Amino acid sequence: MSRSGWLVLGALPLVLACSRAGTGESSSAAGNAAAPVAVASAASAATAAPVVPAAALAVPAKGSSLLTVGADVPDVAAPAQDGKVVHLRALKGKPVIVYFYPKDDTPGCTIEAKGIRDQYAELNGRAVVLGVSEDSLDSHKAFATKYDLPFLLLDDTNHALTTAFGVPLSMGHAKRVTFVIDAAGKVRKVFPDVNPSGHATELLEALKGLS
Repeated sequence: MSRSGWLVLGALPLVLACSRAGTGESSSAAGNAAAPVAVASAASAATAAPVVPAAALAVPAKGSSLLTVGADVPDVAAPAQDGKVVHLRALKGKPVIVYFYPKDDTPGCTIEAKGIRDQYAELNGRAVVLGVSEDSLDSHKAFATKYDLPFLLLDDTNHALTTAFGVPLSMGHAKRVTFVIDAAGKVRKVFPDVNPSGHATELLEALKGLS
C-alpha cells in the first residue's frame, strides 16, 4: 500500500473518535436541555437563543440574595393605587414596612392583607405600610376596595422593586417576603418566608423592637 493510503487509514480512528464524542455531547444536551452551554459561537447563540419573557429577565441570578439587614433602603419609586408615586427614600424619618406578595385577591394574599388591615391602626402608628405585587394599579384598586384596605399597594409591573430588594419572581409573581425598615432608612428585619396568617402580629413585634 502507498504511503498516502497508510496515512488515510491511520487518521480514521481519530475521525471516528471525534464523531462519537460529538454524538455523546449531543445526546447529553438533549437529555438535559436546561443545562447552560459553557461556550457558544455568536452565530449559534443568535440562532438557538430562546425568547425570554420580560418577567424572567428580572429574576435575581442564582446565588443572589434578598436585601440584608443593615442595607440602605433602595432608591426606587412606584405608583400606588391612589395615583401618587411613592419614593422609598423620601419616607425617611419614620419606619416603613414593605411587604411583597404574589397576587391580588388570592387566598393567601387576602388573608395577609386582611390581617394587616385589622391591625392597621397600631401598625400605622409606628410605620408606613406598603404592599407590593406585580399587579396593575387597576387590580390594586379593586383589591383595596373589595377588602377596605387602608394602606398603599404599589404597582411593580416593571419589576423595579423586586429587583432592588432581591425578591425572586416565579411565573411573574413575587415571593412572599417582608422588609422592616427603620426611620434612618436601614433594613432592620427581613421575613424571607412569610406565613400569611398571623404576619401582622409579627410585624408589630418587629416594630416594637425598633424602639
